Amino acid sequence: MAAEGGKRSRSRAQIMEVFFRSGRHLTVDELTRKVRVRNRNIGSATVYRTLKLLSRLGYVKELDFGEGVKRYESSLTAHHDHLVCTECGKVSEFEEPRIESLQEEVAREHGFSPTMHRLAIYGVCGRCGPPATGKGEE
Repeated sequence: MAAEGGKRSRSRAQIMEVFFRSGRHLTVDELTRKVRVRNRNIGSATVYRTLKLLSRLGYVKELDFGEGVKRYESSLTAHHDHLVCTECGKVSEFEEPRIESLQEEVAREHGFSPTMHRLAIYGVCGRCGPPATGKGEE
């Protein structure tokens, strides 16, 4: 990382370790709280700059689920899509080959060559609402 413009520091290493071990879609504030359990001297500005650097280097993706805050996830995981609870904010990952196949088919039908896509399905998770029936409201 030093060769790419980031100096190695213990603070940065701690931020990276906590972030990559969390396996979650964290905001800067959430990550700062987790990191400060280990090192009270690390502030949100340091966490923010570290995430921006990791994003620029391609290790981290910045995500916006319309909550007014950015979330971050590892770029080192396989492609997946997201389920976002509009009540509690929980973000869950899922992989669905049928969706991937359908997206490719639709792109071909329109003479389009996709280079990437992002899919987020918004709704209410099982903890916040009634169990899903698998059918939309009618």
